[in-house]
Amino acid sequence: MIDFAKFVKYSKPGPRYTSYPTAPEFSVDFTKDDLINYFKNQDSKRDLSLYFHLPFCRSACYFCGCNTIFTSKEDKKVRYIEYIKKELDILKNYLDTSRVVSQMHFGGGTPTFFSPEQLQELISKIKEVFPNFKSDAEISCEVDPRYFTKEHMDVLKAGGVNRLSFGVQDLDETVQKTIHRIQPFELTQNVIKIARDAGIKSINTDLIYGLPHQTKESFKNTLEQMLTLSPDRFAVFNYAHVPWLMKTMRKFDESTFPSPNTKLEMLKSTIDFFTSNGYKMVGMDHFAKPDDELFLAIEKGELHRNFQGYTTKGGADLMGIGVTSIGNGVDYYAQNFKDLEEWEKAIDKGELPVFKGYKLSGDDILRQYVIMELMSNFSLNIKKVEEQFKISFKEYFNDALNALKEFEDAQLLKVFDDRIEVYQTGSMLIRNICMPFDAYLNNIPEEKRRFSKTI
Repeated sequence: MIDFAKFVKYSKPGPRYTSYPTAPEFSVDFTKDDLINYFKNQDSKRDLSLYFHLPFCRSACYFCGCNTIFTSKEDKKVRYIEYIKKELDILKNYLDTSRVVSQMHFGGGTPTFFSPEQLQELISKIKEVFPNFKSDAEISCEVDPRYFTKEHMDVLKAGGVNRLSFGVQDLDETVQKTIHRIQPFELTQNVIKIARDAGIKSINTDLIYGLPHQTKESFKNTLEQMLTLSPDRFAVFNYAHVPWLMKTMRKFDESTFPSPNTKLEMLKSTIDFFTSNGYKMVGMDHFAKPDDELFLAIEKGELHRNFQGYTTKGGADLMGIGVTSIGNGVDYYAQNFKDLEEWEKAIDKGELPVFKGYKLSGDDILRQYVIMELMSNFSLNIKKVEEQFKISFKEYFNDALNALKEFEDAQLLKVFDDRIEVYQTGSMLIRNICMPFDAYLNNIPEEKRRFSKTI
């Protein structure tokens, strides 16, 4: 039996580690010229992964932490597609776009807020610029069920999309009203049927715990209803409350949030619910059916983590296309302008719209490997790290290992001579467990850390 009262002390600001170093370390000292140099020196045998940021929504969901633009004007969407096409033309001047593409993701915002015709136009341009998609490429799209039709599905399917992720968050009426997202269960049920009828075999649904007015019981009702739709994967995220970044979050009465203790109980209940209904826990916040490739990857210790979450497609250079999008290679991160006008200005000049980025040092690459292995596979092969990076793990990470003793004493993990194993209970605190390996975080006093809380 878990003593949740003891766990509450771990509720502190910490990164989600979709990257290491994390985005606050990115600097404007990294320029478009740096990115061009990286492109010149990249291994042309490495696969490409493409991310397209389609940031428009009709209205704000108050919980959302994404970089979005709210509009009901069709001409803004038309203009955005034109600029994405221009960015692609600029990109092919510097990048070998004949390289194999193993992964592509449309994120947002709400990609399906664009019309089927606009998505068709975009996909045609992508296939023109990047002609070599792997036959088994993972091509995915985020979907807001409120803006999804059979016509959208037809276009996406014809474009090779084989994974869809439907945003649901919560089915409780009070919660939906509070977060400004009314989405009846029947609506979600209908769009998942459209996807299944089109032959989509990999469907994910996103849920969030920790929202205003949620209770352990109300969230369990959401889980039970969603289970009847039998998605292949569930992503169950801890609500990240960052009102200093997102003004819409200031609309929430913080006294209506579930307590850290209740959130832990909700997470434990969620893990128990899915594991008793045939799903396996994958990474920090995902659950998959046993025949899903995410679960098969974790069984082999081959799961990876990037800005889109967990993936089986490691070893690819990620190209971020569109306003605010982030790309990365072996030893760099690059982010496009966050301001739409600035992004357009750069493209009008025929320049890659790079706003800032980061050049990784050898220490960064080592720590990135350690953190991402723990985040993805809940284990770390110490001998493999020592062989790959030519270090003595216990000497190099002496301070981190000392910090892990607290978690070991709490029976959340075990440090062996040749490996670190995080137990299932410890997986609920995996962000905390990774934090001792973060060289940048340790330089920031806890009260000044501008991250969401880990619990």
